[in-house]
Amino acid sequence: MKNRIDLEKELHFLGLLDKAREIHAELGDKAVLSYIKSSYRLLSKVYHPDLNPKNIEKAKITQQRLNRVSSIISQMKDDELIELIKKGAKKTAKRKKRILIVEDEFGLQEIFRDIFLMEGYDVRIAVDGVNGYEFYRQFRPDLVFTDVIMPKMNGLELVRRIREINPQIKVIYISGFFGIKRLKRELDEDILRYGYPTLSKPFKTSEMLDLVKNYLEAH
Repeated sequence: MKNRIDLEKELHFLGLLDKAREIHAELGDKAVLSYIKSSYRLLSKVYHPDLNPKNIEKAKITQQRLNRVSSIISQMKDDELIELIKKGAKKTAKRKKRILIVEDEFGLQEIFRDIFLMEGYDVRIAVDGVNGYEFYRQFRPDLVFTDVIMPKMNGLELVRRIREINPQIKVIYISGFFGIKRLKRELDEDILRYGYPTLSKPFKTSEMLDLVKNYLEAH
């Protein structure tokens, strides 16, 4: 009983419990067991102290809690895990914040998606601006997390089109080295006019998560 209580507390702290209940409701026992048993392993990499030197104490504490989760899960049977996840599932009614990731680099797409999913967000991925615009109309995200330089339609053009639908849309631009002065100038003008935050590559996972959390919580 104590293990179940401790695990429920830790999964809630890590932002995994509500997502686990959602997956169980949609896909069943096998899918949610796979999610629970793999998610904390990914988070162990994300919160490794070596990757978060500016937040090393927080990273160490989170690592300790992740190790605790691993220990408890190893002592529990699958049916016990399922029972814990099913418990209180009907109370999980709050809508997840939705993030649309628009990124043409395949490796980064998967990294961003997995990290945001582990943090409890509802996530969709688009591979370029044209695809991003289509997904925006279908998904209606709370945040568009977009690269700037992309084929077919760049991030600035995408956001301009989205603003025609929703002028209040929240946007975070992912910027890198700009060899195109015109695009750099347009980005600076967009940021100055609309107050969109930016992340300059390369950036730390902790920096990205803190920015997204604080931005989405701001009115």
